[in-house]
Amino acid sequence: MKPILRLLAFAFAIAALHSAPGPLHAAPATKRPNILWLIAEDFCPDLGCYGTKEVWTPNLDRLAAQGMRYTRCFTTAPVCSASRSAFMTGMYQTTIGAHHHRSHRDDGYRVPEGVKPLPDWMREAGYFTANLVEMPLDFGFKGTGKTDWNFTYDAKPFESSRWDDLKSHQPFYAQINFHEKHRAFNGPKRADRAKLFLPPIYPDHPVAREDWGKYLDAATELDRKVGLILAQLEKDGLADNTIIMFIGDHGEAHVRGKQFVYDDGLNIPLLIRWAKSFPLPKNFTVGGVSDQLIPAIDFAPTFLDAAGHAKPAKMQGRIFLGDHAEPAREYAFGARDRCDETMFRFRTARDARYRYIKNFMPERPFLQANDYKERSYPVWNLIKELGAQGKLTEWQKNFYLAPTMPPEELFDTQTDPWCMNNLAASTRPEHVTALKRLRTELEKWLVESDDQGRFPEPPEVTARKGATKAGGDPEKKPKKGKKKAA
Repeated sequence: MKPILRLLAFAFAIAALHSAPGPLHAAPATKRPNILWLIAEDFCPDLGCYGTKEVWTPNLDRLAAQGMRYTRCFTTAPVCSASRSAFMTGMYQTTIGAHHHRSHRDDGYRVPEGVKPLPDWMREAGYFTANLVEMPLDFGFKGTGKTDWNFTYDAKPFESSRWDDLKSHQPFYAQINFHEKHRAFNGPKRADRAKLFLPPIYPDHPVAREDWGKYLDAATELDRKVGLILAQLEKDGLADNTIIMFIGDHGEAHVRGKQFVYDDGLNIPLLIRWAKSFPLPKNFTVGGVSDQLIPAIDFAPTFLDAAGHAKPAKMQGRIFLGDHAEPAREYAFGARDRCDETMFRFRTARDARYRYIKNFMPERPFLQANDYKERSYPVWNLIKELGAQGKLTEWQKNFYLAPTMPPEELFDTQTDPWCMNNLAASTRPEHVTALKRLRTELEKWLVESDDQGRFPEPPEVTARKGATKAGGDPEKKPKKGKKKAA
């Protein structure tokens, strides 16, 4: 073979090697964006850009204006450990056995083969991973470093906890976790308690108004911290190369929010700002607002795709942005199982208009004893006190103080945004049709997702309440003698 032919053959062989199938769908040398997730705890879309009053969120509002704002994003669980286990794996918590709140803290339970937390996939894609705790000193705060997964993870989930490592380790996938929205709320008093909107599901009482005001003040404080982070990205020259996502880990920390599968327990803010140095993906419009149904398990495959990594074979989440975007969802599913010592089993299906809830334990009351809520939610105890005094509205009395709960619930969220009017018994044709359709879709999902909630937890596991009390990183053992809110 002539030298020139040998050289061409060698070149073609090298090209074929580089184009062989693998985890990346971009060439290794291709520049890829940094990815930063900003994760608030216990937070519904209560920001100025979503129309909330008596909250001041200019930085997050600006982030929304520079990117996209999503109005129908839902977590798959209304409590942190189950929700985070799901969106960090792209899998339903009910599929991978992570559905009971902090259920596998120290029993050696592992997720099924082929399921991994997102940082593992990101490292495989060539990304540096960080869960940021150590922030620039002039910030005056630290990230919480929260992971809180319901499974045993033997390796170190992230490579760094230091902001200073980002600039020299690109591309990076990083998280910053914020505690302001978790009980107890943290933020200077600013919301006018008399002017704020108090949802009608709660008694209009000074205690309830003060509690809701603190929640909004915490959102204002969270926004201040986000502003510092966005400014530092600019200062460090990282802003134009970094995709930013802001979310809540599940719904709001109020009586009927957290731990329950109504919209106020599952609906979260979702803001995404794309990196200026990279082309906008398909389905993304700067300044746009989307009402597409997005369950939080869709985050992992979508951002893996942005990183150039193919969607893992087992991953249940769908890619919702870019050239590899999958069909938009018609339904978002959710579940709640044991939270702390309190056992319920709810399953829910949500479409663009209706929410359907199936209660597998209707014999239990809504206000079933829960030490965490009794300790940390003043309105939880206020409802009991006002009920005893005959000072609740008819709806509040019938909902909160009933000895049982409905086996099925259906709500028209378009006309009834606080899900107060149960239409499950309605004879109107559109309601009958919606009930049958959502019930069927939920039953199908239970089978297709292999819902592990159908198998009761061993009594000795349920009785170990201490395993559910400590928050934060599962790598860290709870300190003896200290209680931490769930």
